[in-house]
Amino acid sequence: QVQLMESGGGSVQAGGSLRVSCTTSANIYNLSCMGWFRQAPGQVREGVASIDRDGRTTYADSVKGRFTISRDNTKNTLYLEMNSLKPEDTATYYCTGDLDPQYYWCRTGASFNFWGQGTQVTVSS
Repeated sequence: QVQLMESGGGSVQAGGSLRVSCTTSANIYNLSCMGWFRQAPGQVREGVASIDRDGRTTYADSVKGRFTISRDNTKNTLYLEMNSLKPEDTATYYCTGDLDPQYYWCRTGASFNFWGQGTQVTVSS
């Protein structure tokens, strides 16, 4: 079992920046694919970004060019850097990961086995 814990959420004004982090209980290198999802109240959960073990990234169209996903293997930490934030980015952000050694499927919105508890991001206009 892998535990994921998000941190770094908060409130920011539109146009601002925020970075959320996710620490893992396992060696992050073993998490062949990791990603971020978000869910706003009354909305369907949506994939935001993904990154595989080799550092390949994918993004949802709604965040492309504004958000950057990265992973630090020395700190067992996944990051999501969010710039030019908009009120519609307001949501609970979830960290996800998977141990599947075959990670050809790794992309935004894919199915993951492990999930964090979420961290709230609020963007005011």
